[in-house]
Amino acid sequence: QVQLVESGGGLVQPGGSLRLSCTASGRTFSSYFMGWFRQAPGKERESVAAITGGGGSTYYADSVKGRFTISRDNAKSTVYLQMNSLKPEDTASYYCAADDRAPMFGANWYARSRYGVWGQGTQVTVSS
Repeated sequence: QVQLVESGGGLVQPGGSLRLSCTASGRTFSSYFMGWFRQAPGKERESVAAITGGGGSTYYADSVKGRFTISRDNAKSTVYLQMNSLKPEDTASYYCAADDRAPMFGANWYARSRYGVWGQGTQVTVSS
């Protein structure tokens, strides 16, 4: 079973940038479809972005499109989330998640039920 560890969260001012990392251990990393989700206090966990196993296709929530970029380095077993132009409403705990059943297909990338393994999360706070 793959294990996921997120890092890179922190406090940033509005308009600033952060890069989150999620490093996996276990099976060949390219066999996992990877997603990023976030959860703000009192709200449901929501999808942010996802990427196919080979990195050829990416998917984004409308709320982050044009500001966030998901990428992966399979040699390092790591998926990244580059977050630019951060807003206070981006404040949340960010989680990476892995799906090993269909690494090359983006259908239902936004569905929490698609992912079988989750990291512990990293906190992102956007505030002046």
